[in-house]
Amino acid sequence: MEDWQVLQLSALLSAIGFFAWLAHVRKTRPVAVTSTLPEEKTGGNAPDLFQYPVIEALEEFDLPNTPPLPYRPFRWGPNYHITMGLRQGEWKDWIEVRTLNFDEGLDSHFAAYDKLDSRFAEYHSIKAARVQRRGNKCIQSLPARDGIGSGAEAAKEAVYELSEYLSRRYPSVYAVERHQPSLGDFGWYGDGQIKTVTILPLGVTYNLDEEDSMKVAGLLAPDDLALMLPGPDGKHYLQAGSICLAGSWRLEDKIGLPLSAIHTSADVPQYREKLEFSMDRFFSKLQPDKLMLRNNYFFQVVDTDRPVPDTSSSRNVDPKELSWARTALGDEDLFIHGHHATTTSEHEKEKESFTLRPEYIYFRSERQSLRRLPRTGAILFTIRTYYEPVTSLAQESGVPGRMASALRSWPEDVAVYKGQARYKDVLLEYLDRMHEKQVREGTDTGTIKYPF
Repeated sequence: MEDWQVLQLSALLSAIGFFAWLAHVRKTRPVAVTSTLPEEKTGGNAPDLFQYPVIEALEEFDLPNTPPLPYRPFRWGPNYHITMGLRQGEWKDWIEVRTLNFDEGLDSHFAAYDKLDSRFAEYHSIKAARVQRRGNKCIQSLPARDGIGSGAEAAKEAVYELSEYLSRRYPSVYAVERHQPSLGDFGWYGDGQIKTVTILPLGVTYNLDEEDSMKVAGLLAPDDLALMLPGPDGKHYLQAGSICLAGSWRLEDKIGLPLSAIHTSADVPQYREKLEFSMDRFFSKLQPDKLMLRNNYFFQVVDTDRPVPDTSSSRNVDPKELSWARTALGDEDLFIHGHHATTTSEHEKEKESFTLRPEYIYFRSERQSLRRLPRTGAILFTIRTYYEPVTSLAQESGVPGRMASALRSWPEDVAVYKGQARYKDVLLEYLDRMHEKQVREGTDTGTIKYPF
């Protein structure tokens, strides 16, 4: 080989190496995106550039056989504190799939939580059925109004953010097809904007160029989504959302409302006295580079033996009433916003013939995340619901006693808000009995600490 050919080959190999290194850097380094959020809407705290974080991929996991995370966010009584309950999260755990640091000695049943859990397909099917049946009653995007940004624009940013994160974090679950990179597109790390995203285990593909952004965003993950946009008065307004699994509230009643009215219209206990000022200040100061998390819990009564009215009923897809608490609240379309239950004669007859047993009581816990989107300035609020029978939780060491103590610690207004009268006597009798059994058998060790 001639000297000039050797030099040419060497230059070619060097160029190949350089571009391979550049591609690696683009995919692993945080990339800055200019934040368009005005300073007056974040108290002057919005960074000029948002660094997209490095997302470590979880390459291998068994989706159908991974149980949900065991959140148990209730404390021993006798004191019950009403607080925001926020904690900072890690970007890699934005959409819930990852294990937390359990104490040594936790049952090996909870050993492999680094995965999307087995409820994934169930939640997706319930959501898809609700979208088809209820349409804009559970998915809406409001246009820009009176100095408040467009819900559709925020939804567009949200669906690209979710698609980027999910496909990078869980490449064996989500696959994407991209456009060529272009200036100002929604691609992370300099990659082209996503065109389609496929949920591989479910065999469904969504076209981000053509389909409604809020609809697709809501179907990509098990979480419900709410997009809050800042207004000229410093308050944040619900401008878009996909609310399919809320259980006891409806998007149609809340869309367009400011943060405070969303809560006060639902009679959230002591919201004005203890939470409103802190919540408004937190929302105004939240920066795009922060991810915040919180958890809550409720109990829900479900008459799983009630006959299904007809073949078109949502009960066929959602027999445990994850999406709407019909046993407690009545028909969703007849529900009167601001009331704790409907009072139709049909529902009254159903309640009269219903005898509550412990197996009809479900524990409902939400894991919520909040982050500000860097382009539109919307706060994306995700709500992942965990839902399981109390009779299952009561088998866990220490849980019956702690749960009963927490239930007894609720102030009267909290008890009314959480519908305690529907299940209190039956649930407490059962939990006390299970606690006594654990104490007698020596299984109430009190050493296992569940997260939150």
